[in-house]
Amino acid sequence: MAYEIPVTQARAELAELINRVVYGGERVVVTRHGKPLVALVSAADLERLEESERLAEDAAQPAAEEQVISTVSTVRSLPSAAGERSRFGIAAEHRDPGRGGSRH
Repeated sequence: MAYEIPVTQARAELAELINRVVYGGERVVVTRHGKPLVALVSAADLERLEESERLAEDAAQPAAEEQVISTVSTVRSLPSAAGERSRFGIAAEHRDPGRGGSRH
């Protein structure tokens, strides 16, 4: 359980609060109007928190990558629709640059 203290009191007792966190292993929650504002935790606690966040992100990332791979692997080639080549033939045909761009 964390020790709660109003921000006005925390300002006056900052050095003591730091000692409680570092040497007493406490966690201090600074409040404003009774609502949590910030928390003071040891550097070791912060490192553990950041490491658990990294592990959670790493665990979630492969699942997202697998979903993308699964989605992409279901895409397949389909034959052109009837009449598509004649309708869009100019854009689809190869033009020889040495022949002035004339159609073949």
